[in-house]
Amino acid sequence: MRAEPETQATNSRGEVSVPALYLVATPIGNLEDITLRALRVLKEVDLIACEDTRQTQKLLTHYGIQTRTVSYHEHNEMTKAAELVVDLEGGAKIALVTDAGMPGISDPGFRLIALAIRHHVPVIPIPGASAFLSALVASGLPTDSFRFSGFLPAKSGQRRKLLESVRESPRTQVFYEAPHRLLETLSDVCQVLGEARHVVVAREVTKLHEEFLRGRAGEVLDQLTKRGEIKGEITLLIAKEDSSEPRAASPELSVVQRVKQIMLEEDADEKTALKKVAKERGIGKSEAYREWQQSK
Repeated sequence: MRAEPETQATNSRGEVSVPALYLVATPIGNLEDITLRALRVLKEVDLIACEDTRQTQKLLTHYGIQTRTVSYHEHNEMTKAAELVVDLEGGAKIALVTDAGMPGISDPGFRLIALAIRHHVPVIPIPGASAFLSALVASGLPTDSFRFSGFLPAKSGQRRKLLESVRESPRTQVFYEAPHRLLETLSDVCQVLGEARHVVVAREVTKLHEEFLRGRAGEVLDQLTKRGEIKGEITLLIAKEDSSEPRAASPELSVVQRVKQIMLEEDADEKTALKKVAKERGIGKSEAYREWQQSK
């Protein structure tokens, strides 16, 4: 077996030996899902920049790590990134961690990483747990070609537009989703991609209540609808189109057509239908109303 070459970031005993920004992956649930290298780095750096110091402190306390921590999150990264790079240029060894998983994956980190690179500061990844990769490999969907797109848009109109764009993609699609939006998102999947499209909902991956729901979109939606409230971290995976599946009807109706459709199918009044269409399309109610009025 070929030995891995030693990097410039470690000496012969594996200790941190150069000032650098270390991107340290932390557990996404089970505290045992952290590498020996990650634990060593967290012990030996001068400072740990955390998305939430309280959350990271639980991990540090569990492993007896006493390294100083500082907050680095989406609300202060504009100023904090510059401060940390100044420290790095001065010879500091800094680890960047998020609440769970790999820094920079749908979490704060990109601004600091990009700034460190521009200032020629070494950036060293310390790999480990990743929610979307764990969900993907256990999903049963093809892994030879996939696309991870982070969180789906919160507004239904924007979400449907994105789903339409991947309708004929030859890749497995992987997304994060908030639990309170999951049913609405699965409903959009059914309408845009069809109820027969295969999906996987991975919930609480590596945690105590880990669960994988595999099946056709309509079936999974029905199953989750019966549960009521859905909790936990969610990864949604969507299979590529199967040529044997019946295609969903095109959702690209005009605002006017969609309002009329809702009024007819749901026996809704004009105001209710306009409000629903505005929410679906991710547009203001006044914009939907203008288009509706122009049709009269």
